[in-house]
Amino acid sequence: METQKRRPWRRWVVLALMIVGFVVGGMTYFAPVQPEITFAAERLVEEPLFTLPVIGPFYLVNTIPPLIFTVLLVLVLAFYTNRSMKKSAQTDLVPRGIGNLMEAFFELLYNMTEGATGAKWAPVIFPWFATIMFYVLFANLLKLIPGFESIGILRQVAQGHPVTGGILQPGEVPNGYVLVPFLRGVSIDLNFTLAIALISVFMTQVIGIQTQGFGYFSKFFNVRNMFKVPFFGAMDFLVGLLEIISEISKIISFAFRLFGNMFAGLVLVAIVSSLLGKISILPSMILLFELFVGVIQAFVFGMLTMVFMAQATQGHGHEEEHEETHVEPAEAHAL
Repeated sequence: METQKRRPWRRWVVLALMIVGFVVGGMTYFAPVQPEITFAAERLVEEPLFTLPVIGPFYLVNTIPPLIFTVLLVLVLAFYTNRSMKKSAQTDLVPRGIGNLMEAFFELLYNMTEGATGAKWAPVIFPWFATIMFYVLFANLLKLIPGFESIGILRQVAQGHPVTGGILQPGEVPNGYVLVPFLRGVSIDLNFTLAIALISVFMTQVIGIQTQGFGYFSKFFNVRNMFKVPFFGAMDFLVGLLEIISEISKIISFAFRLFGNMFAGLVLVAIVSSLLGKISILPSMILLFELFVGVIQAFVFGMLTMVFMAQATQGHGHEEEHEETHVEPAEAHAL
């Protein structure tokens, strides 16, 4: 049997793209300009769009267009998924295309939720877990599209990187310019990660109240044994105060974990690109690593949300054990 000879044409495509990038990068009008790396999102316009009474002026920053864009893409994806599922329901009940992909993805997430929380509370926790994880994953992957954080406007500042290419010609830069990208990854904005963290922690408390009633707050203000067994009651009360600190620390941990990892990817790509100049293959490999980090961070964020919500549905059985432990010696002494 004659074996078919493999023709590795893909490697020639990669080599051709590397050569094109090297040539274009050396041209004056297409020379790359190093962007300014800042923690805060950059303003695209100097004038505020509007001013709110308490919050203050609201500026158009370069993370707002991607935020709107991600919401619109998710809505479009949901529309076509719904249409695909309805079409399969009317024919042979076999989902195809985008409907099959979304069904497999969310079915995997639901099975994970049911395995961790049980069949009773899985329908309550799953919508929050799946929504947060899917949207964070979508936002992390969207920033890998070419043009994000690399195409923008040149803004003159007192101190900046000298521009030797782009729109301006050499010798026309008196003080320096910085590149303000039109689009910046949403996950690199601390406001976005903080908002998602607040939603996650707040809904964890809501689910805790739904499952345990107002007795859920005994986790934070435990005064049941304060007068029965003063010493252990005081210890339980102090542990409850530590639980309040723990809930607040979850917000900080959620927000800065996602922000820190995604911001580190931006800095890493910028540093490698500046060190290698016109050689573009290694920054592309760094982008693959950033793809891996984006997927992992979305999974970690969603899984922690699910675990904390599952813990909120659990009763405080250890407190009843403490009560029995404290009462038994007293009863033995009375006997």
